[in-house]
Amino acid sequence: MAVDNIVYLIPALPVLAFVLTLAFGKKLPSGGGYIPILAIAISCIISVMAFLQIYNTGIPIEVSAHWFSVLNVGILIDPLASVMLMMVTFVSLLIHIYAIGYMAHDPGKPRYFAETALFTAAMLGVVLADNILQFFIAWELVGLCSYLLIGFWFRKPTAAAAAKKAFLTTRVGDVLFLAGIVILYSSMRDVFLERFPAGIPDGTYLLQFSTIFDNISHIDPTNLTIITLLFFGGAVGKSGQFPLHVWLPDAMEGPTTVSALIHAATMVTAGVYLVARTFPMFIASPAVELAGITIPATLTVVAYIGGFTALFASTMGLVMNDIKRVLAFSTISQLGYMMLALGMGSVIGVAAVGFAMFHLINHAFFKACLFLCAGSVIHSTGTNDLREMGGLMSKMKITGITMLFSSLALAGIGIPFLKIIGTPIGTSGFVSKDAIILEGSYVFANVTHDWIPFAFGVLAALLTAIYTFRLWFMAFTGKPRQERHPHESPATMTGVLSILAVFALVFGMLTFIPFNIFVGHTYDHHEIEELAGLAGNHVIGHDEILDIAHHASPIITLLPVIVGVGGLLLAWVIYNRRWISVASIGNMRNPLFKILAKRYYQHEIFIELISLKFTYGVLALAGEFSDRKIVDGIIDGISSFIIGGAEVLKKIQTGVVQNYATATVLGVGLIALILSLRWVI
Repeated sequence: MAVDNIVYLIPALPVLAFVLTLAFGKKLPSGGGYIPILAIAISCIISVMAFLQIYNTGIPIEVSAHWFSVLNVGILIDPLASVMLMMVTFVSLLIHIYAIGYMAHDPGKPRYFAETALFTAAMLGVVLADNILQFFIAWELVGLCSYLLIGFWFRKPTAAAAAKKAFLTTRVGDVLFLAGIVILYSSMRDVFLERFPAGIPDGTYLLQFSTIFDNISHIDPTNLTIITLLFFGGAVGKSGQFPLHVWLPDAMEGPTTVSALIHAATMVTAGVYLVARTFPMFIASPAVELAGITIPATLTVVAYIGGFTALFASTMGLVMNDIKRVLAFSTISQLGYMMLALGMGSVIGVAAVGFAMFHLINHAFFKACLFLCAGSVIHSTGTNDLREMGGLMSKMKITGITMLFSSLALAGIGIPFLKIIGTPIGTSGFVSKDAIILEGSYVFANVTHDWIPFAFGVLAALLTAIYTFRLWFMAFTGKPRQERHPHESPATMTGVLSILAVFALVFGMLTFIPFNIFVGHTYDHHEIEELAGLAGNHVIGHDEILDIAHHASPIITLLPVIVGVGGLLLAWVIYNRRWISVASIGNMRNPLFKILAKRYYQHEIFIELISLKFTYGVLALAGEFSDRKIVDGIIDGISSFIIGGAEVLKKIQTGVVQNYATATVLGVGLIALILSLRWVI
């Protein structure tokens, strides 16, 4: 059987698992958790088959059917989608297996596994969509599932509040994304009506990616920049970029397996995938002037927002004491790296997509491992607070070692001068982050003389190593700080941790070059260099990228490793050896610590000032004005008119029969006069 004929099963099977688990989960072992595991395992197998077919033939899998008007429903599996499919299904499968042990004693297991199956299906729908409208529909379903899972323990006020916060914050981005789709549809319709005045030809689907990419040069440049900026607004919401990142740390209120699913395999990667999927539009979007204001090229905005987010989030990760919140801020920071890589596309072209997606895949492995290790620790100790842990290595060796391996990957530890088949020796995180910093932002800086993105990347790498090993040393070394009785998690949990830890260590070294070559073929049929020229960008070739990177000074080449190892050693000095007093720097009397602990007062600014005082205040004032002056005024006017009219009419009712007879005679006479005049005329 050809894979083309069964690819629809990739999202369909998890949807079926959602229905079956919701209906029969209460009557089945483990809350029916084995149903989504089986469904996602089959989806993973089909995804691998699709990848192998594309890898061997070089021909994407495309399935499309007419929906209505000039819109279609379809599936597109090209190199970009195929690697994403394998990651989502594989990591999601491991998280579901882990959840069998983690959720063993939770009474809501059937609902949990049903919702996670739907969550996985929604993300697969995003990856498989061959048009932007279908993409948006699956995108919205991802948002709904995240709301349900973040608020899974909805009886906790904090969980319910976090779910609402995530839903409403991401809606801001979704509205921007939808506005971009509307403008894109209008622009595409104008393009085709200009070319075909008699009507758009049958079989032309205006929002299909291939149709859009083939007609980018015909779209008005100002509209194209506005559309891509609005698309990026949607990505900022879903992928937790500044300033719409505020929902991500609070999303930790759900079960830890949900956190792993959101932060590694699904939701937060959707925004990065959106920019990568529509990359030809982004690279063709120029700087434009609108109403006297110069709007920068979209990829410039992507680079700066991504780089700043990477640094900004890492500063807050330094002071968090909730083990899951530290990892949440690390997710925001690593997503910033992915956006930073994509922003470099104005110089390095489609290689930017390869670097961003490679870091996305590596991040999925080590971040899933980190979150599940955190879940193992919480499951054992009964607390999220790092200050109540310590000395866990002696009791939880597998969890400790696997978390160490994934921490090394997150911190980007490696040896750049030693290479295997052209790839530096190091953890997966090192290989992908090194590529973003050296072959991405350093090459970008060399060509454009703009060193700010490079500085963002290097500083964020230093802080990442510090907060990552601060977490590990506080949890696993030293003496226990509370009277607890930790124990190693069951094999269903530790087995998954071991698999993910292996991928976190070696996946990068083994696949870097073939991965980037393969993903680079995604846009072979679209002239990226010509599209870049529409925005006034000159894209350099692969050989020139390598030449600039290889001729960098040794200090530049070693910088990612220096900051990574330096951050590790600093964390070791402070949190393991205690040569520097933690209490002397980590207290609220320290103004810098206070700012970071308060998260730059984001809650006070976004919630109390903007939402409660400004937005609600304006709405309350507007409501007061509209109620009192307009609505009440209309009602009062109508009632006054009726009452006044009634007062006048009341005076006619005298009760004297002669008056009534006189009025009747006068009325009849008046009618007779009118009729006689009409007859004369």
